[in-house]
Amino acid sequence: MIVPRNQNIRQVDSSELSLIFWRKKLYWNGGKRIQTLNYSASSPLRLQFSLSILKSAPETQTDYWNGMYFHGISPPLVVESQEAMLRFVADTAGAIGYIDACKLDNRVKALAWINADGSVLNNPPELNCTP
Repeated sequence: MIVPRNQNIRQVDSSELSLIFWRKKLYWNGGKRIQTLNYSASSPLRLQFSLSILKSAPETQTDYWNGMYFHGISPPLVVESQEAMLRFVADTAGAIGYIDACKLDNRVKALAWINADGSVLNNPPELNCTP
């Protein structure tokens, strides 16, 4: 999970991430509006994130978002690439998104890491980032 470098938050857990990405928590503790970002429903990263944090597959979330729309709550914005995710999060106060941990750079700050088993870590895991 990534946020802007200057975002004043230290860590999040899977329960809070779920609330944020289901848009049930709309503001950070300091009052800044949360801007969530996602990938398209066909993205492998989104599938892993959705199954791990939201406990559902992306294609099953359409009915939920249609219902929320009528309550004035829009789904997370969709970006098409990890570079687009990095740029948007880096340049948008209150933003939160996710990338492959091997793509992390100094434009953003990592809050949490999601393991392949769905567990959420607050400290960086040992990575094997081979090209």
